[in-house]
Amino acid sequence: MKRILVPTDFSIYSKEALKLASQIARKHDSEIILLHMLELPHQGSDPMGGGKTIPEIMLYKEMAISNLEELMDSDYLKGINVSEAVEFKSVHKGILDSCEKNNVDLIIMGSHGTSGFDELLIGSNAEKVVRYSKIPVLVVKKEAKDFKAKNFVFASDFSKETRKPFRKMLEFAKIFDSNLYLVMISTPNSFKTTHDAERIIRDFVANYEIENYSTHLYNDTNIENGIINFANTVDADLIGICTHGRTGLSHFFNGSIGEELVNHALKPVITFKI
Repeated sequence: MKRILVPTDFSIYSKEALKLASQIARKHDSEIILLHMLELPHQGSDPMGGGKTIPEIMLYKEMAISNLEELMDSDYLKGINVSEAVEFKSVHKGILDSCEKNNVDLIIMGSHGTSGFDELLIGSNAEKVVRYSKIPVLVVKKEAKDFKAKNFVFASDFSKETRKPFRKMLEFAKIFDSNLYLVMISTPNSFKTTHDAERIIRDFVANYEIENYSTHLYNDTNIENGIINFANTVDADLIGICTHGRTGLSHFFNGSIGEELVNHALKPVITFKI
């Protein structure tokens, strides 16, 4: 894991993400790229400044650079290779473009989550990044003083299309020497017997060399609740899931379990794109 991208809006949530990133970077000699997006309001007809004058734009940039430099002086970043960047783009697009440009291995984001009409009509930036990112995204909502992924819950239907992200998940789990809890959630709308679930997971796992894992079937009213409740049952440090990254009407009608977890789970969530 060579490069970790941490987007920041200087909120308490993004600062907690940076603290967590510093712990991972220190343990694995990773570089942190600290990114702030200046998403200027679109006013007037000026295509370059969105209605803002050049002096105003430069003032925003200077303030952002000052805040970044103050962050980079934090004690928890001492001894870590940290670079900073300020870009003028929409938040989620700028994050994804920066990942591609800098060959980033992992995105770590803070999020306060969304609910109600905000969730339906706007969605959080973390949710959008999860939807479109081709690399793993780790989302945190509260302070993790000593981050670990010892108890790592990975929820899946263990279908053929999840094989590639499952392999990425195993690489991540190996880095943190995790005990893997491989769980399938059974719901009234997607019921599986214990016999069928065990067979599906057993046949799936047979394609990989895995140590320190256990398999589980958990019943709940829906998949999101099942994952959260199971993770609480085993005192998980981290929840992992594959995401389709659906867009448009498909996303509206089907939703995304990964995005729902990012919004609602209190534990750290990491997503792997199918």
